Amino acid sequence: MTSMLMHSLRSGPVSPARFVFRMFVMTKTKKTLAKPNVKNIVLVDGVRTPFLLSGTSYSDLMPHDLGRAVQTKGCMCSGLYFQAALGAGFSDKTPAHTVTMACISSNQAMTSAVGLIAAGQCDVVVAGGVEFMSDVPIRHSRKMRKTMLSLNKAKTLGQRLSLLGSIRMGHLMPELPAVAEFSTAESMGHSADRLAAAFGVTRVEQDEYALRSHRLAKKAQDEGLLSDIISFQVPGKNIISADNGIRPTSMEQMGKLKPAFVKPHGTVTAANSSFLTDGASAVLIMSEEKALALGYKPKAYLRDFVYVSQDPKDQLLLGPTYATPKVLEKSGLTMEDIDVFEFHEAFAGQIVANLKAMDSDWFAQNCMGRKSKVGVPPMEKFNTWGGSLSLGHPFAATGCRLVTTVAHRLQKEGGQYGVVAACAAGGQVFLPKYTYAQLARADTEYSRGATVQVFLVHSFGLFSVHVLCMKMTMCKSVQKHF
Repeated sequence: MTSMLMHSLRSGPVSPARFVFRMFVMTKTKKTLAKPNVKNIVLVDGVRTPFLLSGTSYSDLMPHDLGRAVQTKGCMCSGLYFQAALGAGFSDKTPAHTVTMACISSNQAMTSAVGLIAAGQCDVVVAGGVEFMSDVPIRHSRKMRKTMLSLNKAKTLGQRLSLLGSIRMGHLMPELPAVAEFSTAESMGHSADRLAAAFGVTRVEQDEYALRSHRLAKKAQDEGLLSDIISFQVPGKNIISADNGIRPTSMEQMGKLKPAFVKPHGTVTAANSSFLTDGASAVLIMSEEKALALGYKPKAYLRDFVYVSQDPKDQLLLGPTYATPKVLEKSGLTMEDIDVFEFHEAFAGQIVANLKAMDSDWFAQNCMGRKSKVGVPPMEKFNTWGGSLSLGHPFAATGCRLVTTVAHRLQKEGGQYGVVAACAAGGQVFLPKYTYAQLARADTEYSRGATVQVFLVHSFGLFSVHVLCMKMTMCKSVQKHF
């Protein structure tokens, strides 16, 4: 398993002369986003385990079991701690570290990789993530934790007996985990329900979009398009080779489900939400010079990244709307230039709300400070191989899947530019005033000589008392308009 990523990448040496010639032709026929005097950084390839519903075939494993399956030689691993790197066959002299940023943890890993290579610290980096929702930490209550810590410090038998005698039934009540915002105490499902209501997104619209995701994922699976998946042998059990959350059904069946978060009148259900998922992913990123020297055929250049932050109360899931125009304007492109769109599907309501916001002059003028709307992506270019609603969403692993999918779709469809967007929880913010919304860009698919450019845009909420107080009425204003 330790060499799967490297083995899947080699497909013969690339002639330096041939590459230079192709680059010359491409710059004449298609716009390149290469920057003078800036090191070219390439996405060589990406792999992932099958994404499985939590509590199924991976349930008896540990996170690093999945993590080491998708790793190989590199400089950094994200969401996968050092022990996973060692288990994957890394030298103990190879540095590795973990970053945590909720749903965009592996996105942060990739931009960290770009930074390390651009700074000359590394030539080769493995960035990835693993999420294991089958075995999440469950803490003792705070009272119990304090008692146990005090017991550890007690010096006499009498002190220990006194502390033990202070334990009551309430001490034994555990703190159950919740996917909730620290600043608002709301789960992301509640945020999605309120966002859908604000933008007038109906239950039918959400179910229709979710069904579309499952049907497209099933089609891509049947046609063998999900080629980033590597088979995983569950010790003592069977070999897993496919995602198990793809379940195309019918509008009638989906309509029978009750609201999952805002009860009884909410519109977000289990059927139109991404599900708790176990899985791991990784990408191999190199300097172009190193990749060619090693005989690899890169799939894309990674150029830039931009992060944005939003109010976690009302705009938590609207990051793609805010980040996409920043990415395009920075690169001198428009929505019409984009051939492939891959947006993370946390909830169907979140996707539809973002599409409505992007298609609204009113929202652009009143909420974004823009003169005109961003523009809505054509659905024939949008998440055409399914998305997180159907493929699954292991929080720390989704970013690499999105990036790899864009590269594969551009190759398959002969496109030049692609955009990836993802929202994420605000609880992982580590800067006092802002965080980043992220963009990475790739161009050049070597095996065909076509120019391929990939944009990766990601954003997450940031808690700020000032922003929170100013923007608390946003949903009400939007609801009046939509």
